[in-house]
Amino acid sequence: MSQARPSLVVIGAGPRVAGVLERMAANAPELLRSEVDIHLVDPHEPGSGRVWRHEQYPGLLLNSQAQDITLFTDATVNCEGPRTEGPDLLEWAGTVAPEALEDPQLLTEAAALRLGSFPSRRLFGAYARWFLHAAVLRLAPRARVTVHRDTALSVHDAGEDGHHSEAAHSGASHRVLLASGTVLEAAVVLYALGHSDARPDDRERELAAFAERHGGAYLPASYTADADYSAILPGQDVLVSGLGLAFIDLVVLLFEGRGGRFQAAEGGRLDYVASGREPRLWAGSRRGVPYHAKPQAPLRGPLPAGPRYLNRQAVTSLADLHPDAAFRELLWPLVQKEAAHYFYAELFAASPERVSGPWHAFLRRLDTVTWASAEAERLLADFLPDPADRLDFARLDRPLAGLHGGIEEREDAVRQHIENDLRLRSDPERSEQTALFVGLLQAYVTLGDAAAPFDEWWHGFFSFVDSGPPPHRLQELLALHRAGFVRFLGPGLSVGTDEASGTFTAAVPGSAEVVHASAFVEARLPQPTVRGSSNPALWQLGGSGLGQVRRGRLAVDAQHRILGPDGAARETLFAVGPWTAAWGAAAFARPRTNAAPFRENDALARRLLTLLSRQPAQPVVRVSSALAGVRA
Repeated sequence: MSQARPSLVVIGAGPRVAGVLERMAANAPELLRSEVDIHLVDPHEPGSGRVWRHEQYPGLLLNSQAQDITLFTDATVNCEGPRTEGPDLLEWAGTVAPEALEDPQLLTEAAALRLGSFPSRRLFGAYARWFLHAAVLRLAPRARVTVHRDTALSVHDAGEDGHHSEAAHSGASHRVLLASGTVLEAAVVLYALGHSDARPDDRERELAAFAERHGGAYLPASYTADADYSAILPGQDVLVSGLGLAFIDLVVLLFEGRGGRFQAAEGGRLDYVASGREPRLWAGSRRGVPYHAKPQAPLRGPLPAGPRYLNRQAVTSLADLHPDAAFRELLWPLVQKEAAHYFYAELFAASPERVSGPWHAFLRRLDTVTWASAEAERLLADFLPDPADRLDFARLDRPLAGLHGGIEEREDAVRQHIENDLRLRSDPERSEQTALFVGLLQAYVTLGDAAAPFDEWWHGFFSFVDSGPPPHRLQELLALHRAGFVRFLGPGLSVGTDEASGTFTAAVPGSAEVVHASAFVEARLPQPTVRGSSNPALWQLGGSGLGQVRRGRLAVDAQHRILGPDGAARETLFAVGPWTAAWGAAAFARPRTNAAPFRENDALARRLLTLLSRQPAQPVVRVSSALAGVRA
């Protein structure tokens, strides 16, 4: 029987995996003691994966600017392995070879990319594929990378069911079954899947059956770019639950994607030119307003040198003292205080005419108060004459709380909120909004670094304030509203069904008005869980006993090792992704920020290389018919 090299099987091959492979390439000269095989399993193109693949609507954009996107581990990153400098997306777009883009539309976009541009997901996908290709070349000949454009179905411990016992005795720890029938023997397995679709629950099945029974349409939570909207007809009334990024994508696909266009109008506004294929959306959510636009105003003062109140030591100390305390009572006061520190440092430096007193006096008192206390309120009143400059995080979280009235009043309130948000986040005189964005981002990173317990509410609040769309998407939303194609239902949306009329219904809280529609779309991603996932590998992982599931998510330790049902770490099973109980690091990050994804990728790559170097050669039990190599 022939011998195979120790192998790593990676389930998923998106940008996060590209980052891990690049770190493996950088660390291999130091750590890799033998030649190894690396198998990447993903039905989509390696590097870009599902979200960033080329085969999607070209108008879907990132909500980060081109100069803020890099996959390279620069000199600021605090990691053990050697750093690798490289171009951010903006720099890469200016130098990339045409053959790396293939598509004339991408070539045009790359040539037009400028500082402040929001690139398409397709262009980032091309950048990620190029990056992965370079990593694979650097890994050779120490590691041979084989791509399987396939779907992983399940992972089993070698020999657990009596089959492939030779592999079990030879050092292979796991068998990975692919949809094509291929079986990969693996010394180490890394699950690195992103967001997946979900299996329908009882409520979703009931709503789908209602729609089918009455000739309507129901689309549950899903990845927006992959949903089939052909059942949404021109002129049809559609209820939409959710106003986050999935809603923005939905609007792009149903209007611009159906041939509509926007044109400049007087006063810097946009007008919508209809194609005749538009539905009419009635949209609402818990908050009732879209995510905040990404800030555009440049900072005018110096940022704080680093966290002052919410640092890693403070987080771990509080968690040790109060292990059972909830996030809102334990960490949220420090998060608010830290974000306020960034906000007011910029306000005092950039707009001294709006404050009463010097920064050092304000900061001295800020050091002594608990946020949201009476003392904190007195501090703000003493130094900030305009109440609009006094941070109110409860109001920030629920800007339309207490709103009453019918649809007309609600639409006015939502419209005014969006217009005010666009003004504040683009006005150079309001740069404290950018500082607030940075302060909350710093808090999110700190909590992740300190391995604080993941909290869904905090993640939602952070996304609402910091992970919003490009500003022009909200300007387009206002244009669609003025044209009558998007109606705002405001906060507290509750959707039901009416058998008599055969329609979905949305009651308007505080009013007798009810909106009827024949279609209902839930514009949000499914909850990132393993047991509810429609991805077969995650589904099997959640029910196989390989891992421990906590509140729907997979338990992992600080090294990303999967924890078994007994709580012990599985030494050769690793997992990264939003469906784990750890804070999810993004696939990319801002340059020169010592970003968490790069630190995590480096540490994970070094663990994988060390494990692979300890493994003996394994017999080849079944030969894969996979395509070897990765194209640029």
